[in-house]
Amino acid sequence: MDYIQQLIERYPSLEIVKKEISASFDIIANSYSKGGKLLIAGNGGSASDAEHIAGELMKTFAKKRNLPESFIAEIGAVDSEIAQYLVPRLQPGLPAIALSGHASLNTACINDIDGNITFAQQVYGYGNEGDVLLGISTSGNSKNVLYAAGVAKAKKLKIIALSGGSGGALKKFADVSIIVPETETFKIQELHLPVYHCLCQMLENHFF
Repeated sequence: MDYIQQLIERYPSLEIVKKEISASFDIIANSYSKGGKLLIAGNGGSASDAEHIAGELMKTFAKKRNLPESFIAEIGAVDSEIAQYLVPRLQPGLPAIALSGHASLNTACINDIDGNITFAQQVYGYGNEGDVLLGISTSGNSKNVLYAAGVAKAKKLKIIALSGGSGGALKKFADVSIIVPETETFKIQELHLPVYHCLCQMLENHFF
């Protein structure tokens, strides 16, 4: 199924980022296939998007996800009663971490160091070569996202930018920049959601 083509049919203005969406899928799928993870950074509405993406990837999105038979056997060997509860309910996930979601760590960074260090600190701590950073910034100029991208580049993570307008400074760090064709913040955000839903659906279909 051509999910990108379906996306373009619903949102014709996104035709101009079709190649970038496909390239972003390839980067994330390649990372997952090698045991990597996705780190997602964004502020405000984009922080909500980061949480949304993590939620779609870490459990069933649109397609039933079955546990591997090997895990079913392993959890059964641990405890049959626990297995009886878990096997019909537990869903395989694609590892994704929304960096905005760690209130204690982020507020400690704000209080003890500097507010713009929060995402960079997490990328330094969580990120490994082969992982992917998805930086969401409607302007492409959010300082904390830019600093996170700098750390990601130094640690040899792949970087995907999701932005609007001109793409801002973030595009110079990114391996792929999905720059949706809007300039007002809320309109950019309105196009970000169908883009990342498309990516989540493609990834789920690929792995499950």
